[in-house]
Amino acid sequence: MLDYNGDTHLYLQIADILRHRVSDLTSGHPVPSEADIQAEFGVARTTARRAIHVLREEGLIYTVQGEGTFVGAPDAAPRKQRKTPMYRQIASDIAEQIKAGRFQPRRPIPGETALLQEYDVARETVRRAMALLREQGWIYTVAQRGSYVSPKEEWPST
Repeated sequence: MLDYNGDTHLYLQIADILRHRVSDLTSGHPVPSEADIQAEFGVARTTARRAIHVLREEGLIYTVQGEGTFVGAPDAAPRKQRKTPMYRQIASDIAEQIKAGRFQPRRPIPGETALLQEYDVARETVRRAMALLREQGWIYTVAQRGSYVSPKEEWPST
């Protein structure tokens, strides 16, 4: 239970609670996200972030960008096979649909909003997928119009 009126900052109180919890966990076990801590303790995201920072500085936990925060030191934990980032999965899926003929050359592909809903991801994830598809030559974008499938001769050789 947090003491909101005491002389100890809330983030330090939360860090103490989390420190106790992680002491029972094995190295590599995931710890709650900032959003989970925020919801559980009813605090601001900054407070949750500072609590995690304290434990990270103590070497009790580590964070892997895009994967989460885990118990222990990064080199001591058994690492799972790294997943393909979601934006690459989306780009690969759309490229496969283009190859299969679902999306025709010089015709539009679904817009950002449709892809957000279809894949249930953040807008930035969709934008990165689209940027990768453009970079690879699968699509091109026309300002104020949207993204279109590139002509077949511009597709990457697979």
